[in-house]
Amino acid sequence: MDNLDKMRHTLSHVLAAAVRMLYPEVSFGIGPSIDNGFYYDIDFGGIKISDADLPKIEKNMRKIIARKLPMEKRVVSKTEALDWARDHKQKYKIELIEELPESSEISFYDLGDLFTDLCKGPHIKNTSEVGAFKLVRVAGAYWRGDEKREMLTRIYGVAFETEEELAAYLKQQEEAKARDHRKLGKELDLFCFSDLVGAGLPLFTPRGTELRELMANYSLSLRGREGFKKVWTPHITKTDLYKTSGHYAKFGDELFMVHSQVSGEDFAMKPMNCPHHAQIFASRPRTYRDMPVRYMEATTDYRDEKTGELGGLSRVRSLTQDDSHVFCRNDQIKDEVKRLVGIVKELYETMGMQKLRARLSYRSDEDKYLGDKKLWEMAQKQIKQAAIDNKLDYFEQEGEAAFYGPKIDFMAEDAIGREHQLATIQLDFVQPERFGLEFTNSKGEKEQPVMIHHATLGSIERFLSVFIEHTGGWFPFWCAPEQVRIVTVNDRVASYVSKITALLDEIVLDKPLKYNELRYTVDESADSLSKKIKRATEMKIPVLLIVGPKDVEAEVVSIRLRDKEEKIKLSKLADYLRNL
Repeated sequence: MDNLDKMRHTLSHVLAAAVRMLYPEVSFGIGPSIDNGFYYDIDFGGIKISDADLPKIEKNMRKIIARKLPMEKRVVSKTEALDWARDHKQKYKIELIEELPESSEISFYDLGDLFTDLCKGPHIKNTSEVGAFKLVRVAGAYWRGDEKREMLTRIYGVAFETEEELAAYLKQQEEAKARDHRKLGKELDLFCFSDLVGAGLPLFTPRGTELRELMANYSLSLRGREGFKKVWTPHITKTDLYKTSGHYAKFGDELFMVHSQVSGEDFAMKPMNCPHHAQIFASRPRTYRDMPVRYMEATTDYRDEKTGELGGLSRVRSLTQDDSHVFCRNDQIKDEVKRLVGIVKELYETMGMQKLRARLSYRSDEDKYLGDKKLWEMAQKQIKQAAIDNKLDYFEQEGEAAFYGPKIDFMAEDAIGREHQLATIQLDFVQPERFGLEFTNSKGEKEQPVMIHHATLGSIERFLSVFIEHTGGWFPFWCAPEQVRIVTVNDRVASYVSKITALLDEIVLDKPLKYNELRYTVDESADSLSKKIKRATEMKIPVLLIVGPKDVEAEVVSIRLRDKEEKIKLSKLADYLRNL
């Protein structure tokens, strides 16, 4: 743990101490450091705490910090730890301690003479070193993430080494609020949710559907150019498929189950597509000359996510993946990964998210991975070499691999500096073995192919949550649901508007998608021009064509973009729009 993590961890203890000064009867859950700050889960015993209570808690924290109290570690036996937890009526701590082996030596940290907490540490030496912080929000959190357990109050804080860093972060957060995809999704009429449909099941409006299909089609077009062929798979499957692949044992509690009233069989709504694509590969004999075999599919999968973890489009129960799988020989891995890296770079450059880092996600020592360790070591070396060969800005991280193989996760930076994991490339030696996939090699022998999983956008819903916030709703011209709005000054320009729309109907945009027909509307309402312009600006339409009597006389159109205005000849309008 670096020093900043120690500072944040110490602040979680200071937070707990400050809360207990105000509410002596509270019970404490856990209080770790996290990215950008810290939190503590607390049972207030029925007292309702809101964001309005944070200033008084923060005031107490600052009083504690000013005392420069030391953080001192004590190690005790399990019996002593339990005695302490029972004496202090800390039922959540009792639960944690009881799960430890009898021979355990358990550590506590004393915050001076003010507060003691069960904790592994480490911490800074005293409260004068905690840096700059602020409490930011209150949320609910189930104890140990279990929806069947108690709902605790989670108090979040952010913390940095300097006030300047804290101010910069808080400014970024304010910008993030303005860009929140849930807010913009409603304002721009992109998607909605319905209690009658269910939590985590988004409904896309015509405008939102246009946007998501443009994203999916662009991703498919990039891969189609590189030799991928479309396939289609059903939305339910026998659970045997996932038992064979290994997904059932790992993710069985995330499956939506479907029971056949006719046959009595149990089916599952598909949570991923790789086992299905493996069955298409296995459906006929293959030889080394057929390899590589490349499949792609934009299809909706279903995962029974916990209600408390759902959030807008970021985490949903119905997710559409632009999924693809390559089945290849070992000697083809390098070229196939290079091909996929090229697709990722091109797509994110088009989206205005050129700054990409690659996380090389490896297995850890945990017992949650399938397959031989030697195969993993070989695959991890190949992943790293691929990152080097493709000149990726990469870092390595253990414990983030898929259960069947290591992967390259692409981290894209958005317009306000936040990093998001989106595209992925994964090597898989496990599923081909479990499904008995094979091809005949050049020697006439049976050989197992390598399976490469790839998603360029990942979950389209999650990608859209990032892309909406990245653009702030001002989508690039090519993918805006409504690209052009014609705004009339009065009703005397109707014939000229017809001339403009006839021209727009003939325009075909060929970048980045071929045969992208222009999407436009006409506002001929009786409202004032200023109201029409305001309405179009609120909907973040990239191009406004303002038409008045003088424009008709001069055979021009007044063009208003987000950052400029100009008049051009009607004869030049088509070329102008093609070059946006």
